[in-house]
Amino acid sequence: MRSGPAIDHTNPRPAAAVLSHYYCLSMGIRRVVTGHNESDKAVFASDQVIEPTTLALVPGAEFFQLWGSDDRMRYPDDGGRPNAPMYFPGPQGFRFGVFTVAPDATVFTEDLDIEAALAEMEEKLPGMAGHMEPENPGMHTTSTIDYEYIVSGRCVLELDDGATKELAAGDTVVQSGTRHAWRNPYDEPCVLVAVLIAADHSGFPTN
Repeated sequence: MRSGPAIDHTNPRPAAAVLSHYYCLSMGIRRVVTGHNESDKAVFASDQVIEPTTLALVPGAEFFQLWGSDDRMRYPDDGGRPNAPMYFPGPQGFRFGVFTVAPDATVFTEDLDIEAALAEMEEKLPGMAGHMEPENPGMHTTSTIDYEYIVSGRCVLELDDGATKELAAGDTVVQSGTRHAWRNPYDEPCVLVAVLIAADHSGFPTN
């Protein structure tokens, strides 16, 4: 049985935020999947803890790949995760996950082997690096509509031309294939839940 942290009820942060921060960063995330048995009865198909992916190139950040598919969806009756080899979804795909944005003050060491770190990123989170802008660290664009919920902490969402919005626990974002970066000028990690769904963009409407 997992034991949680002691909650300081004098702390202005909600207890739920403290707990979510603890479990996301320290304990992995429990994923329960339902399905059907041979008699078409609803059953629990799997129950497991998903550990985070960490990268030397992004110290302090954690990526929990909870679910996703690049094919037409089918009920996961066996509890197995569908085909989703790349970090971001393909043209018909989607992704469901949790990620943390580490404080900007968290930096990699000067002796980091960049080539090795990029190779590690490609191995652990295939395709992620290809969406990133080397000249603008953190900036990236995907052909998806992203639904994001800030679970705990604070962060800043940056778009083109330096446009920014400060976000805090309880805020949500619907991101429409826009070029963006997540910044964290604060002193604690920001935890977000995200669902990414492949989408097309035919251009800004003129009528």
